[in-house]
Amino acid sequence: MKSKGTVYLVGAGPGDAGLLTLRGAELLRSAEVVVCDVLVNPELLRFAPAAAEIITRGNHKRDGGLTQEQLTELMLARAREGKIVVRLKGGDPFIFGRGGEEAEKLAAEKISFEVVPGVSSVVAAANYAGIPLTHREHCSSFTVFTGHSDSADEQTALRYEQIAKIPGTKVVLMGMDNLADWTKSLIAHGMNPETPVAVVHRGTTGRQKSVAGTLATIAKLAEKEKLSPPAIIIVGDVVKLRGKLNWFESKPLFGQRIVVTRRAEQAGSFAHRLAELGADVLEVPTIKLTHPTERDAIIDCLLELNSYDWFVFTSANGVTAFFDMFFKRFQDLREIGGARIAAVGPATAAKLRELHLQVDVQPEEFIGKKIVDAFKKFQNIENVKMCLLRAEVANKELPDALQEEGAIVDDIAIYKTVAETEDRTGAGARLLAEGADWVTFTSSSTVEHFHARFDLPKLMQQFPQLKLASIGPETSKAIAALGLKPALEAKEHTTEGLITALLKVAK
Repeated sequence: MKSKGTVYLVGAGPGDAGLLTLRGAELLRSAEVVVCDVLVNPELLRFAPAAAEIITRGNHKRDGGLTQEQLTELMLARAREGKIVVRLKGGDPFIFGRGGEEAEKLAAEKISFEVVPGVSSVVAAANYAGIPLTHREHCSSFTVFTGHSDSADEQTALRYEQIAKIPGTKVVLMGMDNLADWTKSLIAHGMNPETPVAVVHRGTTGRQKSVAGTLATIAKLAEKEKLSPPAIIIVGDVVKLRGKLNWFESKPLFGQRIVVTRRAEQAGSFAHRLAELGADVLEVPTIKLTHPTERDAIIDCLLELNSYDWFVFTSANGVTAFFDMFFKRFQDLREIGGARIAAVGPATAAKLRELHLQVDVQPEEFIGKKIVDAFKKFQNIENVKMCLLRAEVANKELPDALQEEGAIVDDIAIYKTVAETEDRTGAGARLLAEGADWVTFTSSSTVEHFHARFDLPKLMQQFPQLKLASIGPETSKAIAALGLKPALEAKEHTTEGLITALLKVAK
């Protein structure tokens, strides 16, 4: 009989994926089952192994998702099967998260468990709204309570007559539904109606929205701004500091939802940079790489490496695909021979430098004529034999331009891009339901596959605010082929250039 597994009650933090603890990330990487609450940032699921079972709660009230009891039973069932179960809970498991109840169940069933603390929205959402909970000139304590309690239970019912008298900052969780009631109760029990109050909706995320008022006005202000759960409410003089300390909402891309369509393995750094600038990022990879349809040309290439004068790489994907195949056949990098190396763009060059390979020519723009000009500055390419390593479906402009100058070109498909249809984090579904401000495209294939999956013209009709950002001319051509026009095209044809263009528009 298989022994029982282990359950890890992991605090997922308040929303910003960067606030997950190192221990939490470590456990997610080893999980066999992930049981996830509705408010947990789904991007965290990228840490989990591809083979891990993902069980998400969904919104029980809105779309018939799992209840707390059903989720707990699933967690117990998987543990009884001997699985490593990570129970991802928003914020901290032991702060209004029912983690204590789940731990009790595990203890009663004699199932091994560990509780991993998480960053609570109590402190994080206030921080991201520019509100310190304590400050030497304002207060030296803070009190946390829930605005949603069982008043029939004498032991847990809130006593507003006592809460109103407690000095310092007050932080209220789950207080939106009863906002008007409990603010009136605090005033009725002696609190100054002019006490500053702030509501922070979806704190620490790119969708954060904050509204400040007073005890007397905050309920109407929140209603006017259509604020809803999840939100925390901060009561006290420290709210006055928000005007000076509001660092997060002052970021240049704050309030912009930006879709990243690069394949999952490449999207990370680009998405991270956008998030650092305040954007609400949806990672919706539209392509993944696979082996090309025909492999004979690759085999021939590997057999005659020494016959080439140049290896030409047009993308980091091409570098990865070629050397994956190269090292399956050869153990020594010196077997590549004495050919020179050309890399189109800094990302491609950086990938080659990781292998300690020197790049001899590096055209900055993916335009056939400019690539040829870069070669001609280096040498006469007539009768020079070139191995062009790139995607299976690619524009013929580059090999044609090289051949016009007399080069002998072997145009070899080293990889094939195919559609990525899995929506592991639910980002694709959120795009269709809520729209976005920008969709970024980093290649013509991302445009084509995104359109095949989402029908780009239809999506733009559905969400009129949606704009397209292109990394360069080839990508813009693919957009134009759909009868559309990008709102911006990066001058430097890199992801950093794309970010620079987005920042200029945001000013």
